[in-house]
Amino acid sequence: MSSTSPARPRSPMAAPRSFLWARRIFLTLLTGFVLLPVYVMVSSSLKPLEDVSGTFRWLPSGLTIRPYIDIWSTVPLAKYFMNSAIVAGAATVCSVVIAVFAAYAVSRYRFRGKRVFTVTVLSTQMFPGILFLLPLFLIYVNIGNATGIALFGSRGGLILTYLTFSLPFSIWMLIGYFDSVPRDLDEAALVDGCGPLGALFRVVVPAAIPGIVAVAVYAFMTAWGEVLFASVMTNDATRTLAVGLQGYATQTEVYWNQVMAASLVVSVPVVAGFLLLQRYLVAGLTAGAVK
Repeated sequence: MSSTSPARPRSPMAAPRSFLWARRIFLTLLTGFVLLPVYVMVSSSLKPLEDVSGTFRWLPSGLTIRPYIDIWSTVPLAKYFMNSAIVAGAATVCSVVIAVFAAYAVSRYRFRGKRVFTVTVLSTQMFPGILFLLPLFLIYVNIGNATGIALFGSRGGLILTYLTFSLPFSIWMLIGYFDSVPRDLDEAALVDGCGPLGALFRVVVPAAIPGIVAVAVYAFMTAWGEVLFASVMTNDATRTLAVGLQGYATQTEVYWNQVMAASLVVSVPVVAGFLLLQRYLVAGLTAGAVK
């Protein structure tokens, strides 16, 4: 008598086996497509320059950590890193603070021009950033000539520039999230003696932490990797990482191994922040979409 149990019948709602295998093959190919550039970057960053400059080899003949040491002396990478951290951090904080107040006002109060304001804020995202490059350049130069306030070539000017891009979308995203927070919480806080600001900071903001984190991550990533305005609005003292990486290419040679090593080092803060905050980021991007 056979001891093997009979096979379970397949559920009529189960997906066909051909679909399951096709999905596995597609996901495997997609994973390889995503990880292949990462492998090339990591392997190239651990090779001597002569190996990287020649024919690419999938299996390196020798490994060295020298490129990770030389990246700090070939260009002033530490200074660029500090400039990017200051600019991106300040732009993120300003975007979050302004967006919280603006989105709360639009979500909770009725005023004339509310719909026009919301549509205007969102419509600014339709225009490419290069259209604002020359106007902002002329504005900053004229302000500096008239008042002596150096916006062009300064970190403050770059922070204001990044606010013009991150702030509209941040406001629009927080409006949708604040709308999903029940108004009963505000009314209960007002009954308990809180004012409008007390209700905002004690009730609404704690309930909207995922949305605020999503806005902060978006604003930080927008400022951290921006190249166009950073290449025009900065000088040698205020240059950021996105522009400073060009320093590894000289007129006679390109230090490809150091470029790859510096690119990996530069991406560490963004990747680490995303991994730590991905739970809040996903919740913030999806919670305000369905009321």
